Amino acid sequence: METLIPTINRLQEVFQTVGTEIIQLPQIVVVGTQSSGKSSVLESLVGRDFLPRGSGIVTRRPLVLQLVNVAPQQERLKNEHGNGLKQNIQNSYTGVKAEEWGTFLHCKNQIFTDFLEIRKEIEAETERTSGDNKGITCEPIYLKIFSPKVLNLTLVDLPGIIKVPVGDQPENIEAQVQEMILSFISNPNSLILAVSPANSDLATSDALKLAREVDPDGRRTLLVVSKLDLMDAGTDALEVLLGRVIPVRLGIIGVVNRSQHDINTQKSLEDSIKDEHVFLQRHYPSLVSRAGSRYLAKTLSKLLMHHIRDCLPELKTRVTVLISQYQARLNSYGQPVEDHSATLLQIVTKFATDYCNTIEGTARHIQTSELCGGARICYIFHETFGRTLQSIDPLGGLTDLDILTAIRNATGPRPALFVPEVSFELLVKRQIKRLEEPSMRCVELVHEELQRIIQHCSSYSTQELLRFPKLHDSIVEVVTGLLRKRLPITNEMVHNLISIELAYINTKHPDFTDAAQVSASVNSQQADTLDGGKHWKTEKTVENKAQVPGFGSPSKTQAVNLLDTAVPISRKLSAKEQRDCEIIQRLINSYFLIVRKSIQDSVPKTVMHFLVNFVKEHLQSELVGQLYKQGLLQELLIESQETAQQRTEVAQMLEALKKANNIISEIRETHLW
Repeated sequence: METLIPTINRLQEVFQTVGTEIIQLPQIVVVGTQSSGKSSVLESLVGRDFLPRGSGIVTRRPLVLQLVNVAPQQERLKNEHGNGLKQNIQNSYTGVKAEEWGTFLHCKNQIFTDFLEIRKEIEAETERTSGDNKGITCEPIYLKIFSPKVLNLTLVDLPGIIKVPVGDQPENIEAQVQEMILSFISNPNSLILAVSPANSDLATSDALKLAREVDPDGRRTLLVVSKLDLMDAGTDALEVLLGRVIPVRLGIIGVVNRSQHDINTQKSLEDSIKDEHVFLQRHYPSLVSRAGSRYLAKTLSKLLMHHIRDCLPELKTRVTVLISQYQARLNSYGQPVEDHSATLLQIVTKFATDYCNTIEGTARHIQTSELCGGARICYIFHETFGRTLQSIDPLGGLTDLDILTAIRNATGPRPALFVPEVSFELLVKRQIKRLEEPSMRCVELVHEELQRIIQHCSSYSTQELLRFPKLHDSIVEVVTGLLRKRLPITNEMVHNLISIELAYINTKHPDFTDAAQVSASVNSQQADTLDGGKHWKTEKTVENKAQVPGFGSPSKTQAVNLLDTAVPISRKLSAKEQRDCEIIQRLINSYFLIVRKSIQDSVPKTVMHFLVNFVKEHLQSELVGQLYKQGLLQELLIESQETAQQRTEVAQMLEALKKANNIISEIRETHLW
């Protein structure tokens, strides 16, 4: 189990450059108010002074502190060729001529043997990103300290909780600090090390309050009561340390911090730990074995190892799943273009295939929210267009007056003995023309759907197309242009269908009712229809009627115009007029149904042949002909900056995940127990 904490340290280094948001690594997060003794607790764990000191908020960036236990320098030199992970770590620094040293992840290959320089580097790196105005930032500093005096640990030191802004700090500095702390301790794989001074009421501890927000059961929280030596005379923290005031699941450990006088006089941490032990023996003899900085270090190391052991299976599963997801994302972005000609042909062919498959209904991405592609075209043909034609009344817009007027106009000056055929043709053509508008609308709807398929294919087609905005726009433009060219041709052919029907009225059509049969049928029903009087009105009434001779005394100088004679406003139709109207109506109805059936069948066929099928057959050749030009290849295949950046980020994350998987795989199952 000794390899678990170094393993997590290696994982942190792997994810440092790509961010640890997607992987929640086990770690110990130190939380406390400003001047609660956090820095002193951390330095006691290390055994060296290395953290920045000063008034106000000093820790302004998260400090990820990795403690690595190494053998003393002499022993490292002897074990230069040793085996095992621990010795491998030591062998990496056999050339370091120091007992203890530190390294920063942002200072590659630079070793700090002077801990005063480590403090200066922390201050400089903090000011580099946070500025010198006491502002804070969430970007962590990674510090690794190697020493034979430390236990393997991974801790995160966060800014202390403050209440009032100081200097140039923003007004919401308190909220910023709390938000940063919560972002770290909300990680379910983190342990919370809450530091609270003994000379303040534990019930008002801000560190415990924040810990309770994310860990209400206290399963991840360990409380450190600092500054035991600063309590008022006559009081002690025994009840607190025994957990009788506020119980904490992982335990409560008391420590004695160095005073400011000790720091100013540069009292060594070794002497401070000895004095701490003496203080605990004098004031807390029953707890001396369960308190102090050394016991705290052992407890933290043990807790972290067991916590890592519990988290490791889930962590391994998470890494495996993410590798699969990021590999799929990287594949979707494609590889950088090397062969422009092959790439262009591949994309064009893929788009044309997806376009045709969407029409045929064999596309991989089938929508479930609405009809699309060929299904939509089928709906237009048989539902929209078909129902519209069925709703057209064969005799709509025709009145008895229209029919009688047409009959009279067709007979000229002679009264007709029979219904003239010319009147039938005149009226039925008028009705057939009503089929042209819905036929043209059918073409328009199909054309609109073919346009929509372009966007559909652009959305669900290969990511290769989305990588190249200019190529995408060019493909859309070419397909749109092809549809635009075919639209007037299709409209003309549909118009010709109506014109063909109007060109010749085939009264010998097998389905057309014979005029003689209609006449005989009407005559047989004439007796019934004559009883129902029908009235008709003139289209216009002559307002200024001249007086007809015999009905007045016209002026001697006024000429008489017989056409100005008043016509009765309404009158009953004669039996012959009723019969003629009925015959014409039946003939029109019969022939109109024949033509409507023909148009309902031929218009979809025409649209499919001249528009849909033509586009399917010529789409790829049109795209290749318009786009596959040597001068355009480089311009069309310019990758969008966003896609290139996303591919780089995904590739980096994938590489980090693979490294993490290899690191986790090095741990044998037997080492976990």
